[in-house]
Amino acid sequence: MTDTSARLLRLLSLLQTPRDWSGPELAERLAVTTRTVRNDVERLRGLGYPVHATPGRAGGYRLGAGAALPPLLLDDEEAVAVAIGLRTARGVSGIEETSARALAKLEQVLPARLRHRVNGLVGVTVPAAPSGAAVAAEVLTALGAACRAREVLRFDYSSHDGGVSSRRVEPYRLVHARGRWYLVAWDLERGDWRTFRADRVRPRVPTGPRFTPRELPSPDLAAYVSRGLVTATWKFRADVLVHAPAQEVAAKVPEAAVEAVDDERCVLSVGSDTPGLLAVYLGMLDADFHVTGPPELVERVAALADRFARAVRPGGASWPAASSPRRGGRPRGR
Repeated sequence: MTDTSARLLRLLSLLQTPRDWSGPELAERLAVTTRTVRNDVERLRGLGYPVHATPGRAGGYRLGAGAALPPLLLDDEEAVAVAIGLRTARGVSGIEETSARALAKLEQVLPARLRHRVNGLVGVTVPAAPSGAAVAAEVLTALGAACRAREVLRFDYSSHDGGVSSRRVEPYRLVHARGRWYLVAWDLERGDWRTFRADRVRPRVPTGPRFTPRELPSPDLAAYVSRGLVTATWKFRADVLVHAPAQEVAAKVPEAAVEAVDDERCVLSVGSDTPGLLAVYLGMLDADFHVTGPPELVERVAALADRFARAVRPGGASWPAASSPRRGGRPRGR
């Protein structure tokens, strides 16, 4: 690579990746000598880029944080991924306009071949509507900063029934599951791991002190949070008898708690903040089931059963009154 300007841009692109680059590695990538690499690093420093160098066999070059944002140099796949992410991002409130501005700037400089790829993929993709409450960007930023700095976090937490409690935790990770953001943290008052909905968190300042990290409750925190949501303190919970093998039901809802009763039946533990959502969820199992509570769920399942029955009866007539005592029982088969 003989063009110095092009080589500097390529070097800057490599240094923007989150790793240390040794001189020989950079020289091989750029097809130059290690002396040329050192000279180019000095040129970047002269242009204001804070390139840090760590001596020793385990050391190398890395681009540090400076006073100004350097130009982001993305390869084709990275540019496409960022553009699609900006178009389809959900779950964070207050940054819609900022995301639109960033996307407009990116698409303005995308080569025609990449713009065609982005538009083609987005044109045939229907993003799911956000299913959970949006989280303010400053809240996610505060939680992420505390996780990264390993500082004790204090916040007010709103429960599903509107009650507010003060919490003091060691924050570890932010996890996105089922359309919501969750904070996985060690609760210092309760001495145990807890998962908090980020949209219900109101951080307090200041944070601190720093803490020594504990062993995480699971190597797969996404699966850990999903399993925990099954047994979370939902406003409405139910143990439903499903007339299908446990293995079959578990395959449909891998994040749920399923316990076999016999070869043909199992008990599914589910929960939701609304009985309507829970009733629809049960209907998607595509199997007969039996619910006995809570009363709100029994009533909603009965109402849906009546509605679906009217949908296939001539004239949309309601069931006779004599059928109403079957509420909460096993649905009639057709």
